[in-house]
Amino acid sequence: MKWIFWLSVAFITYTYAGYLGWLWLRSKLRPWPVRRGLMEPGVSIVMAVRNEEQVLERKLGNLFALDYPAERCQVVVVSDGSTDRTEEILREHAGNSQLYTVMNQLSRGKAAGLNSGIEVAQGEIVVFTDARQTIEAEAVRLLVQSFADPDVGCASGELMLGDGAGESERGMGLYWRIEKKVREMESVSSSVVGATGALYAVRRELVTTIPEGTILDDVYLPMQVARQGKRVVFDPRARAWDDPDLGGPREFARKVRTLSGNYQLLQLAPWLLSGDNPIRFEFVSHKLLRLGVPFALVTAFVSCAFIGGTFYRVCLILQALFYVSSLLAMQNVELGFVSRVSDAALTFVLLNSAAAVAFANFVTGKKVAWTR
Repeated sequence: MKWIFWLSVAFITYTYAGYLGWLWLRSKLRPWPVRRGLMEPGVSIVMAVRNEEQVLERKLGNLFALDYPAERCQVVVVSDGSTDRTEEILREHAGNSQLYTVMNQLSRGKAAGLNSGIEVAQGEIVVFTDARQTIEAEAVRLLVQSFADPDVGCASGELMLGDGAGESERGMGLYWRIEKKVREMESVSSSVVGATGALYAVRRELVTTIPEGTILDDVYLPMQVARQGKRVVFDPRARAWDDPDLGGPREFARKVRTLSGNYQLLQLAPWLLSGDNPIRFEFVSHKLLRLGVPFALVTAFVSCAFIGGTFYRVCLILQALFYVSSLLAMQNVELGFVSRVSDAALTFVLLNSAAAVAFANFVTGKKVAWTR
């Protein structure tokens, strides 16, 4: 039982800390800086929407106000079978020469919508974004600077969870900051595994057709770029903002969808685990190992219960206290440092619960649909 416990602990430790430590060491031993430069290539901002009447007007205003020459910035919006006022709002902006709209009457999913947008994109650089987030005015200008480096094929912006004045430090905000540190370390010495769906850009000639039904276009397309021998980099200067708290049920459902997408990728692109993937080690360490953490957590807890000795009893109690503390965060009790710890515990529990649900979806073949 002891070796089972320690293997579980080693697995969890490597997944959340060891891989980051290895990336830090690699960045010091083998840095690979991006040669950014001032440039204004033609860009096409592609966005697929479905029933986004609540945020679409604001998003269009955000895109039209970007600090980028209007004559070099095409905005392509694809309505994926919307049944609310989405298409009406798009028609109201028909006089704007920047805007190109595609009205698909049947809903075929986000991937199909993006493919429709890519077909009409005219820019040298295709920028992908979602309807909910707000992009900072200089974000696109900063993002395209990475393409002055001929080795770069995809550049990801940074998603900030907050109100625009400051980023959240609690719960999902803390988790997201750790995730961004991993992406930053991947970028400075090689390529990032995936991109930020709220804001990322790809050279037009490297954009491939996205298989219909794909959940994670922001991982599939960047990995295709890496497969073609180009780098995927992370630029924290190019920022988009989102609400740090979408509500427990929505946030949990979003995470289940994301993690289910990782399982789907293995079916859609089995080459990700072959020699055709130049960043296979990073893909496994960053994306796949996290899917196994829920099972390692259960194994570590149960094995402790069957091992005698003071040390393992203490380990069992500490694990139990950690899980119980997550319940405190659900009550929204403000106790300073204790609240921050319990909030982090709740986030950790929810993320791994979502991973378990994603595994169940994968085993049972349950499909996870694209919803707003």
